[in-house]
Amino acid sequence: EFVRAAFAGIWIRSAEHDDAVAEIAGLCRAEGWALAAWDVHRGLEVVGTAANSQPAAVESDPLGAVRTLANLADGSRPALLVLRNFHRFLGSAEIVQALDAAIAAGKRNQAFVVILAPIVQIPVELEHQFAVVEHDLPSRDQLDAIARAIATEPDELPDVPKLDAVLDAAAGLTRAEAENAFSLSLIRHGRVT
Repeated sequence: EFVRAAFAGIWIRSAEHDDAVAEIAGLCRAEGWALAAWDVHRGLEVVGTAANSQPAAVESDPLGAVRTLANLADGSRPALLVLRNFHRFLGSAEIVQALDAAIAAGKRNQAFVVILAPIVQIPVELEHQFAVVEHDLPSRDQLDAIARAIATEPDELPDVPKLDAVLDAAAGLTRAEAENAFSLSLIRHGRVT
């Protein structure tokens, strides 16, 4: 909806960036949209292209990452640039100005800046240019799948009424937190409890 409505700046508050990027990538594949992701450690990756056809490495340059959005957008289809933990770089006037320009141009050429961060910390110059979205925590079915992936031996998973209580207790946890809690329970008690 945000892409179709031309919200060129999207801020996703998430504690699970890998899962958020995977969900965004699935949406982009389904819709035929271009996608690139950047973080300070891995640099730029254009999702869905062969490694040898990647653009020149942006490396750890956050300003260069923002500037690549213009190259991703060809105007024929939406192009999303996901910037992981980019809130760390928003103290720079150059980066704030580059984002301002990228978002303004993005409305015209279907180029979208998506910032993934565990907090919402938008500079005052940009605060009205971003739509803020919460990345959903795992659903009950996803928590059940996590528990079943952890408890692979007979009797490691409780019967249905007790499993319901475990899933109720896990509501509100991230995927990683649920995996850790289920694993620790398995080690301590020999079963998920």
